[in-house]
Amino acid sequence: QVALKKMPLHKRSRKELVVNEIQIMKENRHPNIVNYIDSYLVDEDLWLVMEYVDGGTLTSILVRVFLEERMIAAISRE
Repeated sequence: QVALKKMPLHKRSRKELVVNEIQIMKENRHPNIVNYIDSYLVDEDLWLVMEYVDGGTLTSILVRVFLEERMIAAISRE
């Protein structure tokens, strides 16, 4: 299983930032970060293939759960 992220490039004014982000994801692997697998350019859309992680996005979790500052610090450190 993989996760797909579709990124419309026509809405992005700084395409070099997207390229830089992909390069960083390709070069860095860590058990606590969703890992990059591959990417494909289809028309005006960039499709990112990433490792699938069950449970949803970090943002969706953070908006539903109250975290104390020390918990946020521990998560950020990891």
